[in-house]
Amino acid sequence: MEQSAVRILVVEDFSPYRTFIRSLLGGNGHFEVVGEAADGLEAVRIAQELVPEVILMDIGLPKLNGLDAARRIRKLLPSSKIVFLTQEAGEEVIEEAFRIGASGYIQKDQAGADLLRAIRTALGNGKFLRRGLAAGEPAAATSPIQDKQSS
Repeated sequence: MEQSAVRILVVEDFSPYRTFIRSLLGGNGHFEVVGEAADGLEAVRIAQELVPEVILMDIGLPKLNGLDAARRIRKLLPSSKIVFLTQEAGEEVIEEAFRIGASGYIQKDQAGADLLRAIRTALGNGKFLRRGLAAGEPAAATSPIQDKQSS
């Protein structure tokens, strides 16, 4: 009754941060990082090749930003869950991420506290956004289910 690990693609242009994310996920036998990409174009190509269940996506990427890469990936792989993992905290960017179809949105400095919970929420078809991340509430049509726990 062994369950296979959730296949994850990490899209981040800063190599030491990719290593940090791998270490966060590595201690958990339920997740397997199957690939990495350092820019948005590479992310689209690798996602199409590997068909991961979850894509952890930065927004500030070279060649093609994370939002545009996510748009392309969403068309190619509608069942893959995209969790943005970024420094961007502007309300408009967050709203756009959820409009594209994001399952989660985490600021990089909160990855240690939020990453596993965000992935699990995404896999359960929920939406993850740390309460208070955006200055105001997103529009009703794009409103994510917010995390009720405080950290």
